[in-house]
Amino acid sequence: MEKSCTLLVHFDKGTPALANEIKEALEGNDVPAKVEAMKKAVMLLLNGETIPQLFITIVRYVLPSEDHTIQKLLLLYLEIIDKTDSQGRVLPEMILICQNLRNNLQHPNEYIRGVTLRFLCRLNESEIIEPLIPSVLSNLEHRHPYVRRNAILAVMAIYKLPQGEQLMADAPETIEKVLSTEQDPSAKRNAFLMLFTCAQEKAVSYLFTHIDRILDWGEQLQMVVLELIRKVCRTNKHEKGKYIKIIISLLTAPSTAVIYECAGTLVSLSSAPTAIRAAADTYCKLLQSQSDNNVKLIVLDRLLELKTSHKEIMVEMIMDILRALSSPNLDIRRKTLDIALELITPRNVDEVVLMLKKEVVKTQSADLEKNGEYRQMLVQAIHTCAMKFPEVASTVVHVLMDFLGDTNVASAMDVVVFVREIIETNPKLRVSIITRLLDTFYQIRAARVCSCALWIIGEYCLSLSEVESGIATIKQCLGELPFYTAAEEGEAQDAPKSDQLASSITVSSRRPVVLADGTYATQSAALETAMSPPTLVQGSLATQGNLRSLLLSGDFFLGAVVACTLTKLVLRLEEVQPSKAEVNKATTQALLYMVSMIQLGQSPVLPHPIDNDAYDRIVLCIRLLCNTGDVTRKIWLHSCKESFVNMLADKQYRETEERKAKAQISHSQPDDLIDFYHLKSRKGMSQLELEDEVQDDLKRATGEFIKDNDDANKLNRILQLTGFSDPVYAEAYVTVHHYDIVLDVTVINRTKETLQNLCLELATMGDLKLVERPQNYTLAPESSKQIKANIKVSSTETGVIFGNIVYETSNVLERNVVVLNDIHIDIMDYISPATCADVAFRTMWAEFEWENKVAVNTIIQDEKEFLDHIIKSTNMKCLTPPSALEGECGFLAANLYAKSVFGEDALVNVSIEKQSDGKLSGYIRIRSKTQGIALSLGDKITLKQKGAA
Repeated sequence: MEKSCTLLVHFDKGTPALANEIKEALEGNDVPAKVEAMKKAVMLLLNGETIPQLFITIVRYVLPSEDHTIQKLLLLYLEIIDKTDSQGRVLPEMILICQNLRNNLQHPNEYIRGVTLRFLCRLNESEIIEPLIPSVLSNLEHRHPYVRRNAILAVMAIYKLPQGEQLMADAPETIEKVLSTEQDPSAKRNAFLMLFTCAQEKAVSYLFTHIDRILDWGEQLQMVVLELIRKVCRTNKHEKGKYIKIIISLLTAPSTAVIYECAGTLVSLSSAPTAIRAAADTYCKLLQSQSDNNVKLIVLDRLLELKTSHKEIMVEMIMDILRALSSPNLDIRRKTLDIALELITPRNVDEVVLMLKKEVVKTQSADLEKNGEYRQMLVQAIHTCAMKFPEVASTVVHVLMDFLGDTNVASAMDVVVFVREIIETNPKLRVSIITRLLDTFYQIRAARVCSCALWIIGEYCLSLSEVESGIATIKQCLGELPFYTAAEEGEAQDAPKSDQLASSITVSSRRPVVLADGTYATQSAALETAMSPPTLVQGSLATQGNLRSLLLSGDFFLGAVVACTLTKLVLRLEEVQPSKAEVNKATTQALLYMVSMIQLGQSPVLPHPIDNDAYDRIVLCIRLLCNTGDVTRKIWLHSCKESFVNMLADKQYRETEERKAKAQISHSQPDDLIDFYHLKSRKGMSQLELEDEVQDDLKRATGEFIKDNDDANKLNRILQLTGFSDPVYAEAYVTVHHYDIVLDVTVINRTKETLQNLCLELATMGDLKLVERPQNYTLAPESSKQIKANIKVSSTETGVIFGNIVYETSNVLERNVVVLNDIHIDIMDYISPATCADVAFRTMWAEFEWENKVAVNTIIQDEKEFLDHIIKSTNMKCLTPPSALEGECGFLAANLYAKSVFGEDALVNVSIEKQSDGKLSGYIRIRSKTQGIALSLGDKITLKQKGAA
C-alpha cells in the first residue's frame, strides 16, 4: 500500500542566479543545453515558482526551434503556466503563442501536429482556442492517422468547453462524417467516443446502422460500444433487450478483453438464465485460455460473485471451473476449490470427487515443490464432500489412507481426521477402514498422526480378529523388549550412589486359570522392575517400528496414547475372547510394555524424563488392567466414543448455522407493486427479454431489489464537527467502504455575509491518506454546501481525522478559522466475523509475533455474559463450540476470530475465572501479524469492558 514518504528531496528554488542561468541557456544555440534549461524551468514551475521573466525569452528563442524534444517541453511549459489573471481574463501576452500554435498545426511533420493537438485538449481558454479552430478541423482530413486521431480528441475537448457549442456548433455532424469514412481503428474509436460523449443519439444511430459489422471493428471501438450500452441501459431500461443481443454477439469476438467486458456487462444488465449462463461460460473459457495468474484470479473473483447471486446456474459449470486446478499456482487452486465446494449437489458430487481423487493421485506421482500443501487442500475438499454426502466416502477413503505416512504432517493429519469422522458417520465402511488402517499403520511417521490412528484402533476394533490384529500391530511397531539394556557392572559401580538407587514398580495380577487336570487355581503374576542406569538398544531406523523410534526420541505423550489403546483393546478382548488364558497373556504383555515405557522414561539415558501427565496416565492404565470395574469399563469402552459423537454433532450444528447466516434473507413490502408477467403482451419480445422479465418479477417478489436501510444506524454515523454558536456549522456523514472512507460534510453559513475562499482543511493521523487537495468555495448568506472528502485506508488501525474550516469575509481582511472536532475511525468498520479450523487457529497463534494482553476489569459477574459482551463489542466470531461453554465451573476459556478487509487475521483468547467475591478476573490476549490491529483491538476491548453495565 502507498505510504507517506519520509525522505526530503532537495531542489533549488528559483533564485535570480538560477533564473539567469536558464535564461542564458535558452538564448544560446546549443540544443542539448536548451533542452536541459527547459526541463529546469518546468521543474521550477511544478514546485510552485512563477519565474515570469522567462516567458518572453521562451517566446523569442524557443518557439522558433524545430527540435522535437524542445517543442514537446515547450508545450509542457505552456500547459503549466498561468494563462489568466486574478479576474479570469486571458493574459495579453498569451496572444503571442497563438501564431506559433497555428504554425504547428500546419507543420509538415505529423509529430509536431499531433502533440500540438494533444496540447489543445488540455486548454480551457476559449480566447486562445478560437483562432485555431479552422486549423484543427483541417487536420481531420490529414493523411496520417496519428494526426487525425488527435484532431478528433481536440474537437471533443473543445466541444466540451462551456462555450464549446458556440465555438464548434456542428462538431457532432462533422465527426459523424469522419466516422463514416475513417479506416484507422484508433481514429475510429476516438470518433465514436466523441459521439458517445457529446451526441449520444448519433452514436446509437451509428451503432444500429452498422450492427452487422460490429464483429469486424477493432478491440478499442468494441470496448467503447460496451461502455455506450452500459450508459444507455442505465438510463433506459426498457430498451436493454436489443442491446443485450449486441453483447451476446460480441462474446464471440477474438479479443479476450472484449469478451471479459461483455460478460461483466451482461451480468450487470440482465439476470436472465440465458445471459448468466453465457457470461459464466465466457469466464470459464477465459480461465482455461489465459496463462497469466492474475487474470485467472480476477476471473475467479467474477465467478465467485456469480455464485453468490446465481448459484443454480453456476452448479452446471462446476466441472469447467475445476479445470483451473491444472494451474500450478496454489492461490488459484485454493480459490477454485472454495468456489466448487459451495456448488456441490447430489447430482454432481460423484463427478467432483472423482476429479479430486485423480488430482490426489497426481500429487503422488509428480515431483513438484508444493505438492504436500496442494494435497492437503484436496484432502480437506474431499473431507467436506464426504461430510455433505456420506455415500461418496467409500470411493475415496481407501485412496486417501495411502497418504497416512505422508512426509507433510499437515496433509497426513487431515487424512487421519477425515478417516476418524468417516468411520463414525459411515458404519458400513468400518471393517474395511480398520483393516486398511492396520495394514498401513507401520508407514506412519508423525507422532500426531500416530496418536489419532491409535485412538481409531482403540475405539473401532470390535470383533475378535480386529482386536487381536490391533494388539499385534501395536506390538510389532513397538518392537521387542527391552527398550534399553542395563549398564555394565563396572560402569554401575563407578556411577554415583544416587544413580544406583533402584526404584521399583511392582504390579501384581490375580487371575483364575484352568490346570492340566481340569481344576481351578489362582495364578499370581508379579512384574518388578529395577531402575538402574540403562543404555538404549542400538538398531537402525529401518529395523525399528515407528512407535519404537518415536518413544526412543522421548515422545511420552504418544506412549500414554499407546497405553490407553492397549488398555481399550485388552478390555474389549475380555468381552469377545472366550479363552481366559489368551486374555491373561494379552494383559500381561500389555502391562509389560507399559512398565517398560515408564522405565524408559525414568532412566537417565534420555535427555528429558517422562512428564507427570504421561506417567500418571500410564500408571492409571496399569491399575485399570489389574482391577477392572463395570463402571470403569463403561467409561473406557463407551463414553469416549459418545464424546466424539457429540463433538461431531456440535461441528455439524455450527456449519448449519453458518450456512443459514450466509443465506440472503429478502423481504418484500406488503404494498409493493405486483407485476403479472403472464398477462403482459409478449409481442416483439425475444426469449431473453421474457426470461429477464421473469427474473425481475421474482426479485421484486422476494424483495431482492429492496435494500435494508437502517435509519438509526445512519444517524449514528453523523458527527457534529462545529458548535451551534459558530458562524459556520458543519457536520459529517462517515461512510467506510473497504479501502475508502468518504466524508460527506455539510457546511452551513449561519451569518448574513457572503463567505469567500471557504476551504475545508483536513489532516490525518495513522494509516490514513487524503486523496484530494482541498478546494475553495463561495458560500452565500444562510446557504449550505455539500463537500466530499475521500480518504484512503492502508491498514486496520484506529485513525484520527482532524482539521478546520478557513474562510474570508468582505469586510475583514484576515482569514477566519473554525476548528473542527476530531473524527475517530473505528476499527470495527474494518473487521468482520470469520471462521477457521482449530488447527489453523493454533498455527497462527504460534506464528503471530504481536500480542496485546488486556486484564479483565468489569462489573459483569457472569462468565458467559461477559464473553457475549466481548463478542458483541469486538465484532468477532466465537470458535469455541457452545457445548464446551456449558456448565458452571467458575472458569471459562474461549477463542475468538475475525478477519479484516485487508486480509489480516485477528485472534483473541478469553481466559477468565470467577473469584470468591463474585468478580471476574483473567486476561484477554490478542494476537495478530501487524502491530496496529493488536493495539487498536486492545484499546477497543479496554474501553468497552469498562463501560459495560
